[in-house]
Amino acid sequence: MAILSRVVGPEVGGAEHLAFDVINGRMTLLKGAKPLRDDEITKIVGSTGMSAKPWDAESAEADQAAHFSRQRLFTLLSGGFWAAGFLWHIVESGAIGAVGLFSGHGEVPMPLAEAAAFLIAVVLGVWLVAPKAWSAARRLSPDMNLLMVVAVVGAITLGEYFEAATVAFFFALSLTLESWSVGRARNAVAALLDLAPPTARVIRPDGSEADVAAAEVAVGTHFVVRGGDRIPLDGEVTDGTGAVDQAPITGESALVPKEAGDEVYAGTINGDGTLTVRATKPASDTVLSKIIRMVGDAHSRRAEVEQWVTRFARIYTPIVMALAIMIALLPPLLLSGAWDYWIYNALVLLVIACPCALVISTPVSIVASLASSARAGVLIKGGAYVEAPARLTALAMDKTGTITLGEPEVAGLHPLGDTSERELLEAAVALEARSSHPLARAILQRGERDGIERESAKDTRTVPGRGVEGSWRGNAIWLGSDRFAAEKGLADAIPGDLAERIEGAGATLVVVGAGDRLMGLIALRDRIRPDARAVISRLHDLGVGKIVMLTGDNERTARAVAAEVGIDEVRAELLPEDKVAAIEELVARYDVVAMIGDGVNDAPAMARAHFAIAMGAVGSDAAIETADIALMTDDIAKVPWLVGHSRRTMGVIRQNIALALVTKAAFVALTAFGLASMWGAIAADVGVSLLVVANALRLLRAHDDAPPPDNGERVGERLAQGALVHGH
Repeated sequence: MAILSRVVGPEVGGAEHLAFDVINGRMTLLKGAKPLRDDEITKIVGSTGMSAKPWDAESAEADQAAHFSRQRLFTLLSGGFWAAGFLWHIVESGAIGAVGLFSGHGEVPMPLAEAAAFLIAVVLGVWLVAPKAWSAARRLSPDMNLLMVVAVVGAITLGEYFEAATVAFFFALSLTLESWSVGRARNAVAALLDLAPPTARVIRPDGSEADVAAAEVAVGTHFVVRGGDRIPLDGEVTDGTGAVDQAPITGESALVPKEAGDEVYAGTINGDGTLTVRATKPASDTVLSKIIRMVGDAHSRRAEVEQWVTRFARIYTPIVMALAIMIALLPPLLLSGAWDYWIYNALVLLVIACPCALVISTPVSIVASLASSARAGVLIKGGAYVEAPARLTALAMDKTGTITLGEPEVAGLHPLGDTSERELLEAAVALEARSSHPLARAILQRGERDGIERESAKDTRTVPGRGVEGSWRGNAIWLGSDRFAAEKGLADAIPGDLAERIEGAGATLVVVGAGDRLMGLIALRDRIRPDARAVISRLHDLGVGKIVMLTGDNERTARAVAAEVGIDEVRAELLPEDKVAAIEELVARYDVVAMIGDGVNDAPAMARAHFAIAMGAVGSDAAIETADIALMTDDIAKVPWLVGHSRRTMGVIRQNIALALVTKAAFVALTAFGLASMWGAIAADVGVSLLVVANALRLLRAHDDAPPPDNGERVGERLAQGALVHGH
């Protein structure tokens, strides 16, 4: 990336016009870049020793596989000739003589056949990197490829054919392992491509069924999903019942019951029974396809630590070259040291200083983290947002739909006079029997739970802003707000202490009456999420110092909800612009501020926070588009999981950086005192590369606090723009 930024950047108007997806090997020219033809870009990239072609999502996987196969072949051949030369030496000199290869410095003449085997191993090992090294030398911009080639050429000049072959082979091996690890991470991210089946079992107008490519199924078409099949398209169930495994999309571990009228999503798995589904979105617009596009873009949004590693490597490599020159020249010139001895040590320094492990560990960690979070139903839109939750210090939360479920429920029935609870509920159910208002649904659900027969009142009439009235069992009955009761002259009949207690608990007061008397009061309240208090407590335990509720609801209700779940501060009766002002205050006081909302109404405030989290992104196009992180269900328990996952990721990255730097520092010190050997340096470098890659790939594993993944998951996409770039 650094090489391409330096070479391609000036040609397109600056490096800021380029974006890189290391995992997919893709370079994208952003809006505002100077327009260049594909062949011009290909030529510029070719000048760096790399190859490029216009991005083609269909052929990208085959191109990547071909590149890896070629790299693997050269590495195997290099290793084969290295082993042949080593075995020749053992046959000629015996096992004791073979030790000399690891300790000698060219003192013993090498047989021609043995030297030829090692030289062939060198040529095969550096064949793919030599063009890049030559390009770096021409530009006077040393990189890791140039470091290795200089070390190899220097060793050959000193007659150290074995060590030259060792460096070449192990460097080729480290690059092959790097490509394998990138492919492993890419496969984890791209596994979702196989989630949605390529065909749908469509029901034709004559009732017959046929398998049709999912991409050709029009909105409104009915298709059949049998038990155990994956659902090919987003749609609405029109017939049948079953339970669907939504884990591949939402991370939910439990099966979700589905019946007529319920939504289903492409890539999820039907359990028992057969469902008939009406397609509501084309294949290109499903929730799954949006996830794919979003995570495809996420790879190019690099975390700060990843950018730091790139900047560090850019400065570090020239410094190492300068230090190697000093080690080669100063001891012989100032201390009469042996030239061949100190040149050898300078070459050892070049080998151990190669920043391979440092450069590759961070992007592999980030992509593994993105894949793991997507498996858990948490969609993160880039490396920058993998890092941010680890440093979260303040969190602002909307109330409705976040702390509460956004679904009112009957919190209490308070009959008055000689009215019973059942009579009070029966009257309310009769008046609301044909209403679809959320408060009406809450009353009807309570009636159903209590076994109340739904008997509709007659001559019902809605009084806008007040309530509803009608005739039931020969009586005129009504239901509405306390203001409606006041208009009927019954304000004084409402017990003041009872009304105060209901409203103080954050509930909405509904008055039910018959004629000129009160039957009773019903307390309706938005249901608080069962796990809300535990989630807030967990966030506090994780070090989130301030949790604030921002809501447009009334002060009394908001404070009652906040007190119940343990929120630190409440700001109520806010307009959208007031929420923005509140976020700005938090941003001024705290290092990292996040906002959780629904991705639509809270969009201005979410945009002002350092990063935004959308609740329940499934089914909400706006939520996926608006937020930096989207919870695919409305489960706020995923928020502390996100913080913990971010910290695990950053911990792995810090471990990798520390391991690489400490190992290299130790060998630099040994080299300065002439105590290191070239084969030991390359073995250490390859060993560290293996360790950091293995450590990064640990993030793909599920953790105890994460929902179990589905083996067929996938979260990735390949955009058809820019250039496919092969090379280190």
